[in-house]
Amino acid sequence: MENTLSKQISLVERSIAQLDNWITQNGWAGYDPYDFKQHPLFTTSKSTFTKKTLGRAILLTESFFPMLTRRVLHIPREVNAKAMGLFTAAYQILYKITNKDNYLYKSQETLKWLEENPSRGYMGLCWGHPFGWQSRIFITKNTPSSIISAVGGDAFWRFYQLTGKSDYINNCESICEFFLNDLNIDELGEDKICFSKTPLDHFHIHNSNLFVADFLIKVGKELHNENYIRTAEKALNYTLSEQNEDGSICYWGRDQNDKCRIDHYHSGFEIRSLYEIWKSTEDADVYNALKAYYNFYKNELFEKKIIPKMTPSSLYPINIHSCAEAILCHSTLAPDFPAAWNYLRSCVPWILRTMQKTDGSFIYMIKNIKGIIRWKVNIPYIRWGQAWMLRALAQYLTLLSDKKTISTTGKGEVVQ
Repeated sequence: MENTLSKQISLVERSIAQLDNWITQNGWAGYDPYDFKQHPLFTTSKSTFTKKTLGRAILLTESFFPMLTRRVLHIPREVNAKAMGLFTAAYQILYKITNKDNYLYKSQETLKWLEENPSRGYMGLCWGHPFGWQSRIFITKNTPSSIISAVGGDAFWRFYQLTGKSDYINNCESICEFFLNDLNIDELGEDKICFSKTPLDHFHIHNSNLFVADFLIKVGKELHNENYIRTAEKALNYTLSEQNEDGSICYWGRDQNDKCRIDHYHSGFEIRSLYEIWKSTEDADVYNALKAYYNFYKNELFEKKIIPKMTPSSLYPINIHSCAEAILCHSTLAPDFPAAWNYLRSCVPWILRTMQKTDGSFIYMIKNIKGIIRWKVNIPYIRWGQAWMLRALAQYLTLLSDKKTISTTGKGEVVQ
């Protein structure tokens, strides 16, 4: 077992080193799967037959040749706040494992960027995408998002845990004030609410609702702020009331979409949020919901316990975001859910072998065209792929390092 564990550690350390080198050479700026839709061709309201035809052609071309499309449309490479929050967390975790100063420097650099580049004009610290994006409504550039702000909040929370400095917890409190004062909060029954995704919408989306609830509970407990905790519990009540019999939770609330959409990475978001809430509260109902959802996740969203599926019914496209979430979700839950170890041992080597390029970066996805052609889309998206993979691999390396410590010192029980 010791030899196998050492091989896993070496594999992950090598992958992290290659990815970190690529990020260092590339810089923080890059492309995103949704950035090209900020082009006037997709955002201006006047529509003609020619414009529609050209738009469809560009969408088709982009799906196979995304780098070429962005160059033709002159889409800029930009720094994304969500990526910076993920990089901050990843590098801080790596610093704690290795004590290497370069990791600490990078985590401080990305955290400073977050401090200096929030969305302006809101009640608290918050961040959005550096491009406009289309949902059921159009969300304008730099409109703050609950998820992006929660990811940024996690970066400040980790530095507060590391240093105990009041500036960091003050920033966490400021983010909570954004959640409570700038997001739309819909009453959905007795003691049930849902936070909107942005200040512009009234979407009932469970993963973003849980991200907010998790952060409010953490900060509320630290600051003894009962309002944060009570409000978070109402958001949690709403999402748990919509859990399906098989343990899964749909992307949209039932009142806004009668079709249950489930995908890999949003399921992972929800499971990790429930896990963090359970760890904060030790609530038995949360644990039971988490356990049911995790059972669904590991049984329905993996092909042969190895390849992360896109949806319960579809393996393709194999998306790097799903791959990163598979590593991150299992690594987060493994200390309390031993089954996660089996999935990590099988899926991590496959992901690194299949999705990581020789230059250290990770490809976007693998498409399956009519069951005949497997098409690799090689563009290395920063926010969607590189940042999530570094965050996931750092979490897995922490898990492996902790396990090695236990096995060599004889402290505790090693889960086989």
